[in-house]
Amino acid sequence: MRKSLLGLYLVASSAVLAQTPPKPYGALPAPRQLEWHKTEVYGLIHFTPTTFENKEWGYGDAEPKTFNPSDFNAEQIVLAAKAGGLRGIVLVSKHHDGFALWPTKTTEYNISKSPFRNGKGDLVREVADAARKHGLKFGVYCSPWDRNNAQYGSPEYLQTYRAQLTELYTNYGELFMSWHDGAMGGDGYYGGAKEKRSIDNTVYYDWSNTWGNITRKLQPSANIFSDVGWDVRWAGNEDGSVNETSWATFTPVPPVGKHEAVPGQANATENPGGTRHGKLWIPAECDVPLRKGWFYHENEKPKSPERLFELYMKSVGRGAALDLGLAPDTRGQLHEDDVQALKQFGDRIAKTFALNLAAKMPIRAENVRGYNSIYSAKNILDGNPDTYWATDDDFVTPNAIVEMSKPVTFDIISLEEYIQLGQRIEAFAVDAWDGQQWQEVASATSVGAKRLIKLEAPVTTQKVRLRITKSPVAVAISGFGLYKDAY
Repeated sequence: MRKSLLGLYLVASSAVLAQTPPKPYGALPAPRQLEWHKTEVYGLIHFTPTTFENKEWGYGDAEPKTFNPSDFNAEQIVLAAKAGGLRGIVLVSKHHDGFALWPTKTTEYNISKSPFRNGKGDLVREVADAARKHGLKFGVYCSPWDRNNAQYGSPEYLQTYRAQLTELYTNYGELFMSWHDGAMGGDGYYGGAKEKRSIDNTVYYDWSNTWGNITRKLQPSANIFSDVGWDVRWAGNEDGSVNETSWATFTPVPPVGKHEAVPGQANATENPGGTRHGKLWIPAECDVPLRKGWFYHENEKPKSPERLFELYMKSVGRGAALDLGLAPDTRGQLHEDDVQALKQFGDRIAKTFALNLAAKMPIRAENVRGYNSIYSAKNILDGNPDTYWATDDDFVTPNAIVEMSKPVTFDIISLEEYIQLGQRIEAFAVDAWDGQQWQEVASATSVGAKRLIKLEAPVTTQKVRLRITKSPVAVAISGFGLYKDAY
């Protein structure tokens, strides 16, 4: 009897062990960051009196009446963004010039003092409503630097800035991002002082309390972006790309004399690649204007659809996100050239990734965690991001072979980790069967939320092998795909 009970215990223990998922590895994303990763591409709208001055940065001295779009149309902008495949919009609600695009109670320098909607307008409201109407997420950027405010540089201004954030957080629904930069002050109008005011941006804005007590409390789902961010970091450039090897984990450099919990300082040399085994999950955003500048200039043209697709591969395709700067013209709409470029870019993305040529095809792996179907390699081909292939703890470099029902031609490879368990893979390769032997067609390093590889030439085969060549722990892979570029 005792022996029989022992046998039952061992069987039960084995069953439980077989269903035990891999242990998380390293820093992990918060729920709001997981939602941010799904967004992939979004837009950053710059539209202030600066647009009407044909400048890149406003000095803060433009009269409110300068802001007078002839035919502002938030839906035209949002629909163009949606056609481009963008899933979110961040509105520059106040840029460095200090002009607020909503009727704020914190400063007279705001949209209610302009001719827009006869002084009754709220551009933040119009963009937020249009975005949500058409299924896009909405976020705000409120510059901490204010070249118009006479109090800038004093403790009193910080209270004004926090009040502005509170208004934006309270009155415009749930935000997916609270976008900030590392503004350190400089030349400004400052209520007529017309002088240079420089501050220490790691101390003056008191981010630990500003973000910790206001943003987190009022908008807990909003991802905070800044040079190093609390949720999303700057990529270290405005070129729209990160390094080929790019980690979502990051260790910010603490300000001199400050504790690590204090927001860190930008480290542009490390931002594009992240920190392997970094202490925090802070993925990169690749921000880049659709045109040359962030604000509309008649003499500029938008980037070509081909260039935008290349940037998508170098941002989203390396585990980051692509943030495209959208610049309405003096009408208050995107120029027809911008609309066309976005549409062609969006069409290419949609058509290219509409069909995974390996989807739901037979697959066999040399190892499956606990021989349990919960962790089957089939999970990487089911199109469900919540399922994944996992291996036993002592099997860190597995391979899996996908055999299609007929030969397929592809030139893009996609691989996705189940990042809820961390970023684990450090190198992988993909082979194609040429009828007699395996031929390596691609290899790469970091994976994370998504890794895309564009082959130099299309490959035709009926059998493909995925090889994980370096990983410190058992793998957890949620997606694998083969695609043919539609263009």
